[in-house]
Amino acid sequence: MTARNPGWFSLLLVLVIMGCTIMPIAAPGAKTPPGTTLPGVTPPVVIETPATKATPGGCACKDIAVSRLARIVNPQVVKSDQDDLSAGNRAFSAGLYQKLRTQDGNLFFSPYSISLALAMTYGGAQAETTRQMADAMRFSLPPERLHPAFNALDLYLESLGNPGSEKQKTPSGESGQDFQLTIANSIWGQKDFGFLPAYLDLLAQNYGAGLRLVDFAGAPEPSRQAINDWVSQQTRDRIKDLFPQDTIDENTRLALVNAIYFKASWYNAFDDTNTSDGIFHLADGGQVKVPMMVSGSAASYYEQGDGFQAVGLPYLGETTRLVVVMPDEGQFDAFEAGLNAEKLVQILNGLSGAKIELTLPKFKIESSFNLSETLAGMGMPDAFDSGKADFSGMDGQRDLFISQVVHKAYVSVDEKGTEAAAATGVAMGVTAIQYPTVVRVDRPFLFFIYEQKSGTILFAGRVMNPAK
Repeated sequence: MTARNPGWFSLLLVLVIMGCTIMPIAAPGAKTPPGTTLPGVTPPVVIETPATKATPGGCACKDIAVSRLARIVNPQVVKSDQDDLSAGNRAFSAGLYQKLRTQDGNLFFSPYSISLALAMTYGGAQAETTRQMADAMRFSLPPERLHPAFNALDLYLESLGNPGSEKQKTPSGESGQDFQLTIANSIWGQKDFGFLPAYLDLLAQNYGAGLRLVDFAGAPEPSRQAINDWVSQQTRDRIKDLFPQDTIDENTRLALVNAIYFKASWYNAFDDTNTSDGIFHLADGGQVKVPMMVSGSAASYYEQGDGFQAVGLPYLGETTRLVVVMPDEGQFDAFEAGLNAEKLVQILNGLSGAKIELTLPKFKIESSFNLSETLAGMGMPDAFDSGKADFSGMDGQRDLFISQVVHKAYVSVDEKGTEAAAATGVAMGVTAIQYPTVVRVDRPFLFFIYEQKSGTILFAGRVMNPAK
């Protein structure tokens, strides 16, 4: 990524996932006429700003402008487009995993959060920048079909968290209380900056994002605090001070933020009285003692002599599940290096009902990434180059570029379920009855949080040492 040129305006993209939350952030917009209600859409999206009190430095955070259009709540998307979007999600998940796996230790991130944030940014890209971003993000659909497909997927995923939904039934048929999935988008723009109405319309109709007006140029610090307050609110205080000092400055012009909060109970909970300390074997031959959960109930299982075992553990509603993949002993490095979209599909489609006696470690993971160089290396370098980036679809000029992409994630898995902030959680468990298949997850493994109906990978990661 080239060094920032003060003569260019920057677009800041940040992705966060925590306590079962995800947050992407990019750059600000300008004022457009208030919206009107149209057939097939909800009233204009106007989310109250967290900065309702005076902020030091005179931040103009109280002003909110919305597109003249409202979010389309019944997007007409053909199944083939939705399938293409999900296939791209899986390909991007595998590709990004390959880039991030070179770091040491545990790993956790949200490919869905990253894709959604960059899709909003992609809406303002032009020319070669558009082509590079599509290649890197595995966007195979043309823009006029991609954004409605994201809208449809976003609305569907959020519907899973509706209180009292049939999708939240427990095995006894009662309504579950612990399945939460909320998604919120927002745009933070420099007041009086000339963002194109067409770009604001695209974000409003497909991502439900209203424009909050701030004064990055005159009061960058209060603007940073206002955004951090909003992020904290959307993530149930799981993510605080998302933007450290000096990460937003007078050159920032637009910030697009996507926050996802996920918290889910197991469909079949682990009995915490069965949890006891056990040995987890590390990749280097060492050992650690960690709390191991034990469960015997119906789950999904896959093993075809391909060098690994996979178990799928459903959350309430049984549409979303944690998929744990444990390579055979001594095969972790080779398996991980060979992970691609085709292998992911093989595993996810190969899972079928079984009686499993499962032993799974409790664990928590916190990960933090600066993805600028990673994404540039995946094929979109121009977006980070102030001399080459073309985001003229945002303001009609080539004066914006992505200054940085930051992603944070947290996940916690225990007997009750999974919670994550700035990243969703990992959890395993369920197995066994009369003649159960015994699965003891006591060595390094990979995991995915996967929504089956849409085929979307919400989160991905690995556990090398559950004690850390």
